[in-house]
Amino acid sequence: MTGEEGRARKTRWLRNAIETADAVLVGAGAGLSASAGMTYSGERFERLFPDFIRVYHFPDMYSAGFYPYDTPEEHWGYWSRYIYHNRYEEHDRKPYETLLELVGHKDYFVLTTNVDHQFQMSGFDKKRLFYTQGDYGLWQCSRPCCNKTWENEAAVRRMVAEQKDRRVPSALLPHCPVCGAPMTMNLRCDNTFVQDEGWYAAHSRYEGFIRRYKNTRLLFLELGVGGNTPVIIKYPFWQMTAENPRAAYACINLGEAACPQDIAKQSVCINSDIGRVLLEVKNGSGINAEAVSSPAC
Repeated sequence: MTGEEGRARKTRWLRNAIETADAVLVGAGAGLSASAGMTYSGERFERLFPDFIRVYHFPDMYSAGFYPYDTPEEHWGYWSRYIYHNRYEEHDRKPYETLLELVGHKDYFVLTTNVDHQFQMSGFDKKRLFYTQGDYGLWQCSRPCCNKTWENEAAVRRMVAEQKDRRVPSALLPHCPVCGAPMTMNLRCDNTFVQDEGWYAAHSRYEGFIRRYKNTRLLFLELGVGGNTPVIIKYPFWQMTAENPRAAYACINLGEAACPQDIAKQSVCINSDIGRVLLEVKNGSGINAEAVSSPAC
């Protein structure tokens, strides 16, 4: 069997797994957004942050986000631009839209470590989404004094429009409406992360979905999940697949597609660009007998 034939067999298997599943649980990591062009280094970073790169020689957006800027004005000069381009700016969301076409007719749920809100902006039902690690569109108290978050779109857009020399005006610095302390991002990076009412409601819906389909033909569809936080999506997906002989597991990840041997017969791993694979699955020739047996990882 040639490489192309093996790849075609895998996409047919995945198409069949989607169509015959009782439900689909999508687990998505940064690789899905990267497939849509939302990269955090290279040409995109250089184009969006040339002034910060010139002064600080940052290699990527992540490094720049953790830098201890001398003033809050410069801190929010960077972060407002970071939020705007990764949360509010229009992007090509084709991989997300293709995914919705593939699973939207099923009972589906999405568990994601992504914080860029691309699922909801692509038409996914917000009540079928669980953003475990936060949201670029939310601020929280830096202390934190309470379990509340605040939407930041209007403030961020104004910061981007009015910043000068990498700094926002002092009058635009965000403060907690409850205690007056400086605001910070609602991102899970230490033990101050706020899990607000919306977080707990989404967590409850996720647990309910798992209970409802625990022993059914549930497809675990893992997209672009790396090794940074495998305990959130990857390891639980492997474990739940192993515990349910009716379940199927699919991993699409450029350079990191793998699964344990004990679930290989229930699995398919495709080492390729996610958007390309999803399009191939969508445009495939349909279900046939060959797709019944797993091509494995």
